[in-house]
Amino acid sequence: MVGIAVNARGNLKLVWIAKFALHVSLLFTGFILAYGLRRGTMFSWWVSSPDAARVVGWAALFALIGAGVEIVFQSERSAWRYASIREVIGLTRNVTVTTALFLGLIFFVDRGILLPRSVLPLAWIMSLCLLVGARIAWRLPHDPGLAAHMLPSWWPKSGEGRTPLLIVGPMAEADRQLRMLQTDPRSPYEPVGVITPRPEEVGLRMHGVPFIATVATWRESSRGLTGVGPHHAIVFMEDPVQSYGLTTERIGELRRAGHKLLKPQVLAEMDGASGRTVLEEIPLEDFLPRKPISLDSGPIKTLVGGRRVMVTGAGGSIGSEICRQLIVLGCSHLSMVDHSEFLLFEIDRELGRSKTATERRAVLANVRDAERMAAIVRSERPDIIFHAAALKHVGLVESNPAEGVLTNVLGTWNVMQAAMSNAVSQFVLISTDKAVAPTNVMGATKRLAENLLDLAPAGATQMTAVRFGNVLGSAGSVVPIFRDQIARGGPVTVTHPEVNRFFMTIPEAVELVLHSAAISNPGPTTRPRKFLLEMGEPVKIVDLARQMIELSGKAPGADIAIEFTGLTPGEKIAEILNDEGEEVRPCVEGIMELLWESRASVVPLSDVRKLIDLSRRPEELLRSPVLTMVDRIRRGPGAPTSRNRKSGRSVSARS
Repeated sequence: MVGIAVNARGNLKLVWIAKFALHVSLLFTGFILAYGLRRGTMFSWWVSSPDAARVVGWAALFALIGAGVEIVFQSERSAWRYASIREVIGLTRNVTVTTALFLGLIFFVDRGILLPRSVLPLAWIMSLCLLVGARIAWRLPHDPGLAAHMLPSWWPKSGEGRTPLLIVGPMAEADRQLRMLQTDPRSPYEPVGVITPRPEEVGLRMHGVPFIATVATWRESSRGLTGVGPHHAIVFMEDPVQSYGLTTERIGELRRAGHKLLKPQVLAEMDGASGRTVLEEIPLEDFLPRKPISLDSGPIKTLVGGRRVMVTGAGGSIGSEICRQLIVLGCSHLSMVDHSEFLLFEIDRELGRSKTATERRAVLANVRDAERMAAIVRSERPDIIFHAAALKHVGLVESNPAEGVLTNVLGTWNVMQAAMSNAVSQFVLISTDKAVAPTNVMGATKRLAENLLDLAPAGATQMTAVRFGNVLGSAGSVVPIFRDQIARGGPVTVTHPEVNRFFMTIPEAVELVLHSAAISNPGPTTRPRKFLLEMGEPVKIVDLARQMIELSGKAPGADIAIEFTGLTPGEKIAEILNDEGEEVRPCVEGIMELLWESRASVVPLSDVRKLIDLSRRPEELLRSPVLTMVDRIRRGPGAPTSRNRKSGRSVSARS
């Protein structure tokens, strides 16, 4: 690595020397051209006239002064391929300083008696034109769209087979997106118009692209929504629902008209390897109406900035988003732990494309293995651990209760023990609203995981749990299932017409998890802290199904049928967020703290210890009556006992 860095620096130095030499040569040439233009000299004069040597000397002095100015300002270290008005301003400064210093020196020597006064303004102009022209000449082959700006703005421009693209957003955001699209010769999109929220901008042009309508006009007019031509792509620079007020019906119209709806990728707008502009299609769940939460990112930057962080379950929906946000927030080292080889490979590959100074390591391991987890924490030396590894699919865990206990309970205990043994400053458990008055095994095991925090002795590690409901678009959740059913033409299946759930998007949930950890961060306390995310009002699943059908550009009932299949084992009609004996206290917007008495634990801590000990002998777990402990937590009417429920170890733990 050191050798590569040295070679890279050597290559950059050679490039700068070559550009520096060209810079000086162009200054020399600019002065010669200025004098020749002023005196109208022919080539023969430069060969035969004795005054030519004096002019060449002036030109050499002008270039020498320019070389000194360039050494000071180093404008040639910028990349010519991406030269912009900023570079032109820098060159203007350099040439102006060079001209002023030359004038002062000539005046000091002989008051410039023999130098025509108009030569200096001409030299300033010619030198600047040559320096800027060199950059334009270099950039033209790399930026085909730049040549099109030589034509009148009204001249029709060929998209060369690219998909026409509308940009919806304010001028500053549109400017940034247009620059990236127009400098990428491999972009599949050709910008054809901008929809702006400001009426005074309509009619303007930027980089040759017109501002064609306001968001309000375009949003409300059916002609404006569907009259932009077939198969256009539309990129929204901000949230189309919250920022621009698009309804599910309007979005459905756009999709039905064949438009592809896009957004800039959040993590890395530029692919570090190829420099290609990255736009991604907006998933249906991002259009669902929800209350936006906006918090100051300062506390979480303070929490993770420059620190070592470990995430278990890093390949899962929540774990992978935690990793993405940690990279953006600038943690110094990220340890990603997961049992799924494929999911771990995918998140590591995704983060590898981002331009960041954060070091990272992907660790393939199972949280059930106590010795392995202890070794990982010792070697990685994290300051904070986010424990997102869990089995979360209600139906599968219901059929395989031992697997749920081994991952959700024993796995949590193993990571906790490793954190405490290595004086990790904070351990954050990702919990679920299904842990409240649980009616299924998954919820019961997550409630047990919360109870494990009570077993942690007071010490250097701050124990924190964050509880929240369903997240839109997570693996195995209802939204991807509905999306697949709609794509197949239906029917969309809902278990019960009254079933409702709390929902928020994955990025919002993770942001609030990080804020909760920041609130709990000031230092270890004598007991763990538990937080509850404000999920808003519960949403009926059947209403969610109707909205997703409308977002797909289809009519519920007419184009896509909705069928009710009946409640599944362990499923509730409605979830609740806090249990009896838990007091809810507001902290900041979107986050509440849970205060509880020790007796509020649904299982005696002595029984939890017994379960942990037994979990270390998996072959005995299924034969032991200790699984009745899980049944005691399950409060649903008619909940089956472990003796009547099929159990086994056929499902691999995804940690």
